[in-house]
Amino acid sequence: MKEIILLKNGEITLKGLNKGRFEDTLIRNIKYRLSSIGKFKISKAQSTIYVEPASDEADLNKALERLKKVFGVIALSKACVCEKDFEDIKLKAQDYLEELVYAKTFKVEAKRADKRFPMTSPEICSELGGFLLEKFPHLTVDVHNPEVTVTVEIRDFAAYVRGKSLEGAGGLPVGTASKAAILISGGIDSPVAAWMMAKRGMTLLAIHFASPPYTSVWAEQKVIDLLTKVSEYSGKITLMTVPFTKIQETISKECTEELFTVLMRRFMMKISDRIAKDNECLALITGESVAQVASQTVEALYCTDNASTLPVFRPVIGMDKEEIVKISRKIDTFDISIRPYEDCCTVFTPKHPKTKPILEYVVREEEKLDCEALIEEAISNVDVKKITYK
Repeated sequence: MKEIILLKNGEITLKGLNKGRFEDTLIRNIKYRLSSIGKFKISKAQSTIYVEPASDEADLNKALERLKKVFGVIALSKACVCEKDFEDIKLKAQDYLEELVYAKTFKVEAKRADKRFPMTSPEICSELGGFLLEKFPHLTVDVHNPEVTVTVEIRDFAAYVRGKSLEGAGGLPVGTASKAAILISGGIDSPVAAWMMAKRGMTLLAIHFASPPYTSVWAEQKVIDLLTKVSEYSGKITLMTVPFTKIQETISKECTEELFTVLMRRFMMKISDRIAKDNECLALITGESVAQVASQTVEALYCTDNASTLPVFRPVIGMDKEEIVKISRKIDTFDISIRPYEDCCTVFTPKHPKTKPILEYVVREEEKLDCEALIEEAISNVDVKKITYK
């Protein structure tokens, strides 16, 4: 019995004349995700993408798990390939759908994309439902809340029988919405922000600030592990780790303590702005949420935004912590984020940070420093790593 995976497009169907470009990007992403687990034949027709094993080592179950995390796919399922003959459809539905043995209720849905098929969709539902009731007498029909929905799709080249449809990652294919740099810490928020912007089709570059010896190699490993999880959805990510110790020590020595955090954030923005432009990024991404901490008041965000020439995307800006944690658990980053390794944002934290800094005063403090020299030295010592899922 031949088995394949059917993938359903989400927003791509609304893209009009650009639909083909989005579908081609999605197919390219699918091929990349499946390249290490065997050969697959991938084709598209009528807003559906077909994934067929093309070699003995191709693992359909592993493929299904990977494809659940590909942005641009709204739903997916394994399906049995049938001849476009109702007798063949009946017999294969009986043999293929093992869940009918254990269920109590079911219904049949039919989608007849090929109008040349001699039976209408209601006729397929009625006839196949009656046949399955004969073969599985313990079943009853429930059209409102069935335990199993048997779906028959009649398409151009074959008919397909499938059971439960799985939820896909949704969103848009990565690579369809330009490139942006995510300022990634080891916390809960920034990996979620990265995931959310990848879901909108953005390719990610990651920038991390490290402050040895105040931060350890384990803090950076934590970031690598977080990005590895995000890359299961986004594809490969370049990580650029910026040495930040000298900048923090200089600010601590030369500037007013209560403004340390906002000055540090402005340096991060300036450095990230420069790195992002050098790597063809069109925006910065942060995991900031309004008023979550002292550096995330509206006044503080205004001061840090002023340090960047690129737009700053903050996808979690209006979320509370519980909402962010919920997503972090969904994408499996939460347990990594709570590992007890400090990032540079917790180093030199002032006792009483200014929650409503005034830009004029912040800039005046910044002018005490040789900002350009500090930024150039940090950028010249950036460490680059390539992150991808296993």
